[in-house]
Amino acid sequence: MKTYKLTAFEANGEKLLDESLLAENDEAAKKQGEQLLSEKQLLEKTHRLTSPSGKLLLFHS
Repeated sequence: MKTYKLTAFEANGEKLLDESLLAENDEAAKKQGEQLLSEKQLLEKTHRLTSPSGKLLLFHS
C-alpha cells in the first residue's frame, strides 16, 4: 500500500481537508479521493491529490 495526500482549500487559502489515503495504485487512490471529496461536498472546492512520488493525480481550482 502507498500513501497519497489529499487536500482541499477555500478560495482564501483556508485548508478544509488534509487527509492521507492508503491505496494499492494511482487509480485506486483517485477513486478514494473523489469519493471522499464527494462525501464531504468538496468536489467544487480547490483540491489536489498527490502520489508518494509527487505526481498530481487530481486537481481542481
